[in-house]
This record gives sequence, structure tokens and C-alpha cells, in this order.
Amino acid sequence: MAGLLKVRIPMLARRAVTLIPALVVIGTGVNPTWALVLSQVLLSLGIPFALIPLVLLTSEHALMGKFVNTGFMRIIAWIVVGLIVLLNVALIVLTAIGAT
Repeated sequence: MAGLLKVRIPMLARRAVTLIPALVVIGTGVNPTWALVLSQVLLSLGIPFALIPLVLLTSEHALMGKFVNTGFMRIIAWIVVGLIVLLNVALIVLTAIGAT
């Protein structure tokens, strides 16, 4: 963080901020494995927000120049993105209904 934001946060404060959620999970009696699964499912919500702009931006000739995706690569990329998003939605639904 010191390089990007020019803000120095003491090491002890950083460790405390990362340790507190784990201590809360342990203290409340939640199964740590289930809490880890839920955290990863929540993190997976960000995948489409990275993949869709990636395919859009790499398909723009004005931006990528000679490195732009070909038509075939665009089709493959959108199919892969669609599959990943579909699987991500299935993961979220299955986790929400308790099937996983």
C-alpha cells in the first residue's frame, strides 16, 4: 500500500485488521470450513467484473492495435466467459440453497 497510495500503515495494525474477522468467526462458533467456503463464493462474484471487460478491451482494435483478438478468438473467449459466469451463478445458487 505504501507504493500505491503513499500511505504507511503500521505492521501491527495490518495484522490486527486481518486477524479480527478470523477471531470473530471462531468466537461465534461458525464452522471455519463453511466460513471459508462462503468467503470464496463471495469472492467469486468479482470474476465476471474482470473477465467481461478483459474480452471487451482485447477485442478493440483502436486499443490493442495488431494484438487485437481475431473473430475466432472472440467467439471462443465469449463462450468461455459465458461458461465461467454460468458456473459461478450455479455455485452461488447451490451455496445459497445449501446443496454444497
